[in-house]
Amino acid sequence: YNADMSEGNFTTSAAKLSPELVFESLNAFQKTAALKAAIELDLFTAIGEGLCDAGSLAARCGGSERGIRILADYLVVQGLLDKRDAMYHHTPTSAAFLDRRSPHSITTTVKFLTHPGVMDAFEDLTQIIRDGRETLPLPATESENNPVWVEFAHSMAPMMALMAGPLGRIVLADGAGPIRVLDIAAGHGLFGIEVARQNPEAVVTAQDWPAVLEVARENAARAGVLDRYELLPGNAFEVDFGGPYDVVLLTNFLHHFDFPTCVRLLEKVRAVLEPGGRAAALEFVPNEDRVSPPIPAAFGLIMLAGTVGGEAYTYSELDRMFREAGFLGTVARPLPVGPHTVVTGYTV
Repeated sequence: YNADMSEGNFTTSAAKLSPELVFESLNAFQKTAALKAAIELDLFTAIGEGLCDAGSLAARCGGSERGIRILADYLVVQGLLDKRDAMYHHTPTSAAFLDRRSPHSITTTVKFLTHPGVMDAFEDLTQIIRDGRETLPLPATESENNPVWVEFAHSMAPMMALMAGPLGRIVLADGAGPIRVLDIAAGHGLFGIEVARQNPEAVVTAQDWPAVLEVARENAARAGVLDRYELLPGNAFEVDFGGPYDVVLLTNFLHHFDFPTCVRLLEKVRAVLEPGGRAAALEFVPNEDRVSPPIPAAFGLIMLAGTVGGEAYTYSELDRMFREAGFLGTVARPLPVGPHTVVTGYTV
């Protein structure tokens, strides 16, 4: 942009500029609302069933024809549907992830990602940035048995299931056989459950709040590993972990806390590991520039709004965190699916 505001220079510069990105960003809430409405109306599943015109979709989804038409057109503009000759069709993305009949459907994630406990954190982001996030509105996300984590365990399981298989293979690549696994803040439990599925000699202890562990227990029963699945209710910072363990899982957990708090937790983890044991953290890990790749880098804003001191930590920060807690070194392994990285800390 040329700072010379003379008429000729400004005209030349303005021709290269567009406020489109500004307006797209200010109107981004409309994308959330439209996708949420389409999922709640079951629009994508109806299209997958072969109902393609606005009238048929309105009858199936319980909406007005005008409303369904405008919503579906909006989703076409956003790239989530296709339209040919006034008929609506799936895109590869909507067929795979938004049709409830798909084995890869992640439609339940709308319940957590648009939960008031998640969205309300952004209500006054300006003030949060001005004064820092020293306190959280009640109930805080880290408070005992906050219902938002029960919703997380139920709603986010389909999305996390995509990552569970690769994480299990990464964890077990360092050694299998009879192992004891501690899954801290297990949530839905799918990561520990997957380790138990891949290794029939693994015994998993899932730690989380009591109400959340009920969801994990149900998932373990469905997976057929309940006989090797133990529950440890309580606060991860206060409960006695027991042990010793060969593997400790810390999935989507460290980023909720400031650096010193993470070190204290990792010291507690290190103390319950067998000689040669390892701790695997699943995290959004941005590059050292903190602005790439887009999803891990943007995750930092979620932590600013929703936690007191959380961060999207870089690998160098995570490595230092593990080393200060007594681990000898770490290895970072990006997952082949999703924006996550597994950072494994080793004791030998």
